[in-house]
Amino acid sequence: MGGCLGMSIEFLRRFLLGCLGINYGILLLWFAVFVVAHDALYRLHTRWFRISVAQFDAVHYAGMAVYKIGVLLLNLVPYLALRMVAG
Repeated sequence: MGGCLGMSIEFLRRFLLGCLGINYGILLLWFAVFVVAHDALYRLHTRWFRISVAQFDAVHYAGMAVYKIGVLLLNLVPYLALRMVAG
């Protein structure tokens, strides 16, 4: 039983580390697109929503912050907990 449990903990650690990398990649891509194509994104969104530039920026900034907190809580913290438990 111990060998099987150890293998599943190692699998979970690798899985969480992979998820962390993918999610940070998405976050960095979001930020890069937001910075590089800000005006085009704003024009695209104003087709559907009446929103000022300040509101648009605030929504994206808050969205990135919430996403980052989610990544930290759902990927990094469990990964670190498994590292501490499994050694």
